Amino acid sequence: MNLTHIEHIGIAVKSIDEARKYYEDVLGLKCYSVEEVADQKVKTAFFKIGQTKIELLESTDPEGPIGKFIEKKGEGMHHIAFAVNGIENALKSLDANGIRLIDQTPRKGAEGLDIAFLHPKSTFGVLTELCEDKNK
Repeated sequence: MNLTHIEHIGIAVKSIDEARKYYEDVLGLKCYSVEEVADQKVKTAFFKIGQTKIELLESTDPEGPIGKFIEKKGEGMHHIAFAVNGIENALKSLDANGIRLIDQTPRKGAEGLDIAFLHPKSTFGVLTELCEDKNK
């Protein structure tokens, strides 16, 4: 598998508008993108620090994955995402090595990336996302 860097860290929040104040006013980061990913029932906001991004995730539906996460665990770190070259091959390799896949094939995510999630029961409790930017 060809991981290149940490693409982003996903943080579940009840309100992007409220959380954004902390990231901008206290930490001094600048939000460069806000978008809704309808099929994932989520609104996202991105901040960049160095090569890594922070993604705030606000549920647009209490029955969506972020809504359920916040209800069960509260706000906080949701996932870590790694940039990968060859996401399809990475998924095949992970599956062959017994890693439980949430996504058998990549799907479209925020910022137009191809994404796929690995189940936290196979990754020592950390929801892991693979991302590939096929436009680069």
